[in-house]
Formats: sequence, structure tokens, C-alpha cells
Amino acid sequence: MSTPTSGRFVSRLTRETLAVILAGGRGSRLHQLTDWRAKPAVHFGGKFRIIDFPLSNCVNSGIRRISVLTQYKSHSLDRHVQRGWGFLGGELGEFVELLPAQQRLSESWYVGTADAVLQNIDIIRRHNPEYVLILAGDHVYKMDYGTMIAAHVERGADITVGCIEVPLDIAHAFGVMDMDKDYRIVKFTEKPPKPEPMPGKPDKALASMGIYVFSTKVLFRELLKDRDNPNSSHDFGKDIIPSMIKTHRVSAFPFRDPVSGGDAYWRDVGTVDSLWEANLELTGITPELDLYDAAWPIWTYQEQVAPAKFVFNDDGRRGYAVDSLIAGGCIISGSAVKHSLLFPRVRVHSYCEIEDSVLFPSVEVGRRCKIRKALIDRRCKIPEGTVIGYDLEADKKRFHVSPKGVVLVTPDMLGQDDING
Repeated sequence: MSTPTSGRFVSRLTRETLAVILAGGRGSRLHQLTDWRAKPAVHFGGKFRIIDFPLSNCVNSGIRRISVLTQYKSHSLDRHVQRGWGFLGGELGEFVELLPAQQRLSESWYVGTADAVLQNIDIIRRHNPEYVLILAGDHVYKMDYGTMIAAHVERGADITVGCIEVPLDIAHAFGVMDMDKDYRIVKFTEKPPKPEPMPGKPDKALASMGIYVFSTKVLFRELLKDRDNPNSSHDFGKDIIPSMIKTHRVSAFPFRDPVSGGDAYWRDVGTVDSLWEANLELTGITPELDLYDAAWPIWTYQEQVAPAKFVFNDDGRRGYAVDSLIAGGCIISGSAVKHSLLFPRVRVHSYCEIEDSVLFPSVEVGRRCKIRKALIDRRCKIPEGTVIGYDLEADKKRFHVSPKGVVLVTPDMLGQDDING
């Protein structure tokens, strides 16, 4: 089947859609980085937070009714959304609303992705959408949801699952599916220990992106049925989707690059290694994720800061950065920054060498430090003369070292009492 191309058709569908972003996850694989913040609130790309990507995709797709479901240590996430996403017109029926876990239907907090939506069923019913778009709040990508909703309608689907090809060796971390020639899902297994490869592609598996389009009446019916199942874990991937395959039209929507038709950019930045890698990918000459795309901007809250500044040009004390992204408010004072990404208000004092590293906002690096292959959390104050990333055995005694040798440093590890958000 072909996807409808009428802009008027798609815009009508997006107006009839409510987006529900699941943003309550802890993100335990990020270790100490999520001790004081939810995973969707983690910084990314030099000025953004991860939650900005699904939110921007909604707004750019014409979906202007958005509910963000929060739970785990959500203060910094709530604050960011309130500050940065209040520009929608309430008088036009547009909004981004925060829905914290409130025990609306029971005495428990959210116990699964399906339960999180169920506990807000009265609010969803009040908005009266024709379709509900359910999104994970912790992935980085750019996607026009309008084409997916249009495909859902054209195929007469009850639920449509966004999917992407992933390497077979990492597919065990995702929901893995098989589909027929008409995009109908015939098998779905959540996080299988031995994922099955795609036909003709022995090194690839077709994985769920955690993106679902439901016809609202079907969603309500399935949520209520799942609620009454004592054996359910109340999760879309583990319970809802597998139970619907035999009785409903469950459709797949392969996510492809809209220009090339090839593999689209999508990152699950759920580990220290993947977060570090995805950030440093942006320093490339032509990175896969184009943050300079004016046609599909990534919106965010940003503080008013001065331009980045580089000072001193003496031999042995030259302030410069190469193959790097340096945000506003940074001061590089007589130090070298190479292949790194610095968020706003980072201060690097003289005689330092920083390479292959990601420094979150308001990090201060004292004089004569050497930092390599590190991820430095917000508001860390690195003492003068500190060496990080050159002796991993020594680093393991003070910091967290990832399987690929990325050194994670937080204020707690430095004995600093600054609570991050």
C-alpha cells in the first residue's frame, strides 16, 4: 500500500491525535548519571535534553496536544518542560501537559508502560482524540509522525508499531518482530535472549522503537482488558502487542530516512557508552543527526548566556578547540580542546588538554588537567592537576569506567555536594 501524500489529509489526522510521551524511566544503565534525574532529562547535543527530541518531533509533525507522563525523580525534567515548552497556544487547544504518577486508579505508582497510560485514561478521554500516539521519551531521532499516522489509517490498523533495523547482536535489548509483505506483524517478542534475524539479512533484526499509534477506542479496550489480567506485567511490548497479534490488525511502520530511503538515524542513548558515542558523533564534518536543519528544528529551553570565548595565544598556553562543539557561555582559557563537546558555561582554565570528552553544563576544569575519553556531569569542579582517562585502573578507584573505557565523573564521586538535575 502507498502512504497518503496529501498534506491536508495528514494535517487533519495530526490534529485529531494526542501524543503521550512516557518519560518516567530511571535509566539505570546510565549509572550515577541518573541518580538525581530521569533519563529523558539527561543532557544531549550541547544544548538539549533527550526529551526535546520526541517533543520537537511532535510539534514539527503538527501534533500540538502532548501529555508527558513522569515519575522517577522528575523535578529537573518538569522544570525543563515548563520553561522551554510553554510557547504553544492554549487558546488554540495546543498544550504540553505534565502528568506525574498520581495513583489515579489504584494505590500503586506506574508499574509498566501500559499501566502508566491506563492510570491517565480519564484525562485522555477528556481530550477526546481519534488517535493516540504513544512515544518513548528517551530516544534521539528526527521523525515525522504524520506519515506513520497516515499509514495507520490507510491500512485500517488497530495499532501501528514504529520499527527500525538494528544489528542482531544488540537486538536482545528491544522488542523484535516479524512482518509479512503487507506490513502486518505476525510475531512480536519483547527482549528475546536469542533474537531471530530478518529474512535475507542474517545480521539484522527488526526492532520496535517504542512508538505506537492506537485508534483510541481500541487502546481503551485493550488497556482495560490488560488491567484485569492477573498474569500481566502491564507493558505494551511484553503484554499488549503480543496479545493483539492474533485478534487485531497490528501493523509495522518501518522508519526510513525520508531523503535517501535508507537507514534512518535513531539512537537509544541508554548506556554511558552509547550516550558518549552519540554526543561525539555530532562533532563530525557531516554527522548523521543534522542539528543545523532549519526545516526540522529541535526546540528547547536555553538560558541567556554570552558567546563562547577562547583566550591566550602564547606558546604552551593557547586557547583553542578543533573538531568540537562548544556551547555559549564557555570560556577556554589557554587550553586545548580536541574532538569534544562542551555544554553551556563550561570553564576550562589554562594548560589543560581535553580530548574525546563530553562536559555537561557548568563544569569547571582547574589548571593543568588532562582529560581523555570522559563524560563529566553537570557542575563538576575538576581539581587542578587532575588526570582522567589515562590510567583506567586508577580511574576505577574514584569514578565509574564503562565497558568501552569511558570514564563517568559526577560531583558525588568528587566529594562535592552539588545535587544535579
